[in-house]
Amino acid sequence: MSWKLEGTYFETCSCDVVCPCTASLALGATHDRCRVTLVFHVTDGHVDDTDVSNLTVAAVADTPKVMSEGNWRLGVFIDGAASDEQADKLGAVFGGQLGGPMEALGPLVAENLGVQRAPIDVREDGLRHSVKIGDAVDFEIEDVVPFGVESGEPVRLTGIFHPAGSELTVARATRSRIDAFGIQYEGVSGFSTSHFSWAA
Repeated sequence: MSWKLEGTYFETCSCDVVCPCTASLALGATHDRCRVTLVFHVTDGHVDDTDVSNLTVAAVADTPKVMSEGNWRLGVFIDGAASDEQADKLGAVFGGQLGGPMEALGPLVAENLGVQRAPIDVREDGLRHSVKIGDAVDFEIEDVVPFGVESGEPVRLTGIFHPAGSELTVARATRSRIDAFGIQYEGVSGFSTSHFSWAA
């Protein structure tokens, strides 16, 4: 089975800006645990012959302080606008069964908290990125433009290991409320990218 997904990505986590876990999974989180919500909005994609464009998948994770040690708890939301076929195909990609970046993270997950279908509303406007997932997730992040940078370009972290790619824009949460799969937190930091591309 061949597949390809392209789209935008953003996240918010409980670490302070800048999240050390994104710099390296081997660095300890700011607090005793890292709680993070990862949002993948697929603008163009197919899994085998199934078109999955304009759908969103979000993962909510709770991990120990050092993420590379494993023992993650992970739950996944799949866009309620997806058909059953689309949801099954997206679930296989984001579950790592079809290879790709999520397969590499699979061994770190000790407890699968399940997959839920829910309405997902993604809004992206310049430096701001927000998502609402039913009554469970509501957050907005804003990309950080460094003081004194006249171009207005936000700061980026490059050369990293991350499922969304090796370069991410640093962001901070402007609002945050996450209560999903038994994981509750308020996001502080964040990251975004205007383009992720996966294929297998």
